[in-house]
Amino acid sequence: MTKTYARLTPLADSLPATVPFVGPETQERARGRTFAARLGANENTFGPSPKAIAAMAQAAQDVWMYGDPENFDLRTALAGHHRIDPDNIMVGEGIDGLLGYLVRLTVGPGDVVVTSHGAYPTFNYHVAGFGGRIEAVPYRDDHEDPEALIAKAAETGAKLIYLANPDNPMGTWHDAATILRMIDGVPEGCLLVLDEAYVEFAPVGTAPDLAPDDPRVIRLRTFSKAYGMAGARVGYAIGARDLINAFHKIRNHFGMCRISQAGALAALQDRDHLRTTLVNVATARNRIGEIAREHGLATLPSATNFVAVDCGRDSAFARAVLEALIQQDVFVRMPFAEPQNRCIRVSAGRPEELDVFALALPGALAKAR
Repeated sequence: MTKTYARLTPLADSLPATVPFVGPETQERARGRTFAARLGANENTFGPSPKAIAAMAQAAQDVWMYGDPENFDLRTALAGHHRIDPDNIMVGEGIDGLLGYLVRLTVGPGDVVVTSHGAYPTFNYHVAGFGGRIEAVPYRDDHEDPEALIAKAAETGAKLIYLANPDNPMGTWHDAATILRMIDGVPEGCLLVLDEAYVEFAPVGTAPDLAPDDPRVIRLRTFSKAYGMAGARVGYAIGARDLINAFHKIRNHFGMCRISQAGALAALQDRDHLRTTLVNVATARNRIGEIAREHGLATLPSATNFVAVDCGRDSAFARAVLEALIQQDVFVRMPFAEPQNRCIRVSAGRPEELDVFALALPGALAKAR
């Protein structure tokens, strides 16, 4: 009998089978037990609005139906929320899904994309998957460097520039005026991909006023962080109409689950729960800072729902601290590039989760030393 097999494209065949982030569940299976404190994935452990949970439970009764392929109700609500036109909004399977669509639309083999060395790796994963070439610039003082990103894009003829504001993995941020200067500097034929996943946690004045029809920038936001719905996979892009309309050429039109659509719509409307969450996260960030200082460590100012804890030495020491915390059932992560990988990254969890972290940290530091 003739043997048959899937014939991968040369590009796909050349790529390693990788996962940008190894999930805590994978680690739990390898360890044979669960984590007592899940503080590594920047999940909002305070959870979604009860109204969102109720809406999703109600929608589950109709899950035999596909979700609305136009995401009409959610796009209309988002348009009202931002006071823009629905035609400037594209809903997708989280920011990760939207990044994949955007790269597919704009990047072909050999096309240059500019990002920061050590920035969000899932974006790089998509670029590699479509044959793009990544040019990375270093962070400056633990911040992504807008001027260096623009200069590198001009030098290389890049098609995309990626910037997260606030930043992941460091939690630092730039003010709106800095971002506007960066947009003004975008070279002709280039697009700034402005990832604002954490912007709800940031100080007033971080996000510039929306200019949805500006062809130089596309902005990405999510229900995974402040709205506490990471598992529902709902994100949205705000951009010029022609670019937003182009997504229809290649997106999975039935990729959005109707349960997720209903939950996001209810979450968006529950402003009281969002305000409570922001207070809880700010309190948790302060608590992480206090725990770190009690043990002689410093923290970076954060505009996100996590805190980068500076372990005060090199990456090997930070890795030893991280591994010792994991041995004590505390799941955390760390940046992967110098010099940011002198830090570990701790999510702004519930008080009982931070109690577990506080008990585990001194032993982890002692073992690392």
